[in-house]
Amino acid sequence: MTEGLTQSRAWKLLTMLADGEFHSGEVLAARLGVSRASVFNALAEVERHDVVLHRVRGRGYRLAHPWQRLESDEVVRCLGNEADQFNIEILPKASSSNALLLQRSRLVAYGGAPSGSVLAIELQTEGHGRMGRVWHSGLGTALTFSLLWRFSCGLNSLSGLSLAVGVAQMRALIDLGVQGVFLKWPNDIVTEQGKLGGVLIEAQGEMMGPSAVVIGIGLNFTLPHELAKRINQPACALDELCTLMPTRSKLLAIILSELARVLRQFERGGFSLLREEWERYHIYQGARIQLKLPNDSIVSGIALGVSDDGELCLETSQGVEYFNSGEAGGIAR
Repeated sequence: MTEGLTQSRAWKLLTMLADGEFHSGEVLAARLGVSRASVFNALAEVERHDVVLHRVRGRGYRLAHPWQRLESDEVVRCLGNEADQFNIEILPKASSSNALLLQRSRLVAYGGAPSGSVLAIELQTEGHGRMGRVWHSGLGTALTFSLLWRFSCGLNSLSGLSLAVGVAQMRALIDLGVQGVFLKWPNDIVTEQGKLGGVLIEAQGEMMGPSAVVIGIGLNFTLPHELAKRINQPACALDELCTLMPTRSKLLAIILSELARVLRQFERGGFSLLREEWERYHIYQGARIQLKLPNDSIVSGIALGVSDDGELCLETSQGVEYFNSGEAGGIAR
């Protein structure tokens, strides 16, 4: 399952097994036009990527967890008139959507990759988040994608962008009827049970403009037990929060639509236009929290909100202080 090779034998088998039912090796081999040994070898390759298979003599193979493919046609249909803003590509497997899209944004072969380029990955093997943390996901268990967006303004005008992206995600989740979700400074989507998703933004360009950002988003769709064991913090998934689950394709479309609206709004007036809305979603708003700084020191205070540049505002024993980095923790409401 090499990067970008959507028609590989292993990928075709995963598609056939997506329903979670047993399929015999003989039937799978016939459908692919290969030997049963080839099926066996291809599925062995799949298992090297943490895809859990059940093998039962006389019944065949099945995936431990059925999965739902992203379908570009469905994404476009759900976007409707807004589809023209985006150029969507879905890869079966790759290391990191952010890394690939950053590379494409610079390559002449991709025309510098236009604004609105979207790269979604079904199985991301080296996803990462803020401060170099690993983002764990399995086949179809998360929505992992990156969006390239080009700004006429410079890098010095992008303060607070990651918080603005959080607002877009909240709007999308609320539109889907998701309950009990909040933002956690600076860029996590959380519930009182744990982390649902996060954002990683990587920017390039000139201080005075133009500039381009790659916005990487990871959102847990389901959280199988074997995957949850690998995550070193409390986590949750969308299927724990939704009465009526959307398809992954619809979820991608709704988030892209909200992102486009928020990014246009951000370019007009910066994060200040979205600050009050962000504070309404903040899980620690008005609560006493502890902020762990990059040098490992701890600051305690009451979270008053954020500045127009996205800095966290704390009322501490020293007065009101502003912070542009750190890890917030406290008592959620």
